[in-house]
Amino acid sequence: MKTIAVIGAGTMGNGIAHVFAQNGFQVHLIDIAQASLEKGLATITKNLDRMLAKTSISEKDKEETLGNISTYTDLKEGVSGTDLVVEAATENLTIKLKIFKDLDEVCDAKTILATNTSSISITQIAAATNRPDKVIGMHFMNPVPIMKLVEIIRGYSTSDMVTKTIMELSAKLGKTPTEVNDYPGFVANRILMPMINEAIETLYNGVAGVQEIDTVMKLGMAHPMGPLQLADFIGLDVCLSILNVMYDGFKNPKYAPCPLLVNMVMAGELGVKSGEGFYDYSESRKAERVSTQFN
Repeated sequence: MKTIAVIGAGTMGNGIAHVFAQNGFQVHLIDIAQASLEKGLATITKNLDRMLAKTSISEKDKEETLGNISTYTDLKEGVSGTDLVVEAATENLTIKLKIFKDLDEVCDAKTILATNTSSISITQIAAATNRPDKVIGMHFMNPVPIMKLVEIIRGYSTSDMVTKTIMELSAKLGKTPTEVNDYPGFVANRILMPMINEAIETLYNGVAGVQEIDTVMKLGMAHPMGPLQLADFIGLDVCLSILNVMYDGFKNPKYAPCPLLVNMVMAGELGVKSGEGFYDYSESRKAERVSTQFN
């Protein structure tokens, strides 16, 4: 594999493009909006500058990485001649099904199609194509340039050869690929999201405040970040979407999202990206936002 297309220039997409480009792959970064592509490239440049300041890369490394990235707003042009397409669009089933249907029509028959979904069924996504054996999940962790894990999810029809190829490719990126099967939430979010949801329930029920809950989990359980702060960084809308996928998939009430989470998302308090969540990021990341709301 030499040429990789990445669909979506947002947080995950530009991170995935960064990692592939830094490891010598030619990357076609695709987004429907030119402004998003420019913002994505600016983020990659900023992250490379941080690495340069820490002397973990050289100026030449930075220039070569940026030189390996080309941008496109046209899907057909962007995926032309690519060996692998990694979709990193928003976590919405309807959008992903449309993208994969279109990809199946415009990509070479040999091209492997991967999705960075964190919860949606690979089998269902693959069913939108005529190449379900060549569809696989590559769930990168955020921030992509730093986090080592890639959750590799096999759909019902994903071939052994495609799985082996993607596992080996992920290792070439300096990541640790871990193969899992296709069930709602996979492994990472099947375990993480109920914990985050329970932390929100604990706040909702007035057991403790935001900082207190996070402090208990950081100091008592050796978590690097408390679950409420982590939810803010993931995006409360993303957490809600993943919980809904698991609730719909398993029909088990333990995955039902907390009413507080639902209300916060409806109110537009999505965490870091909106400036407000469980903490108030518009003033200070340490400012408490809702810790006493239910005390």
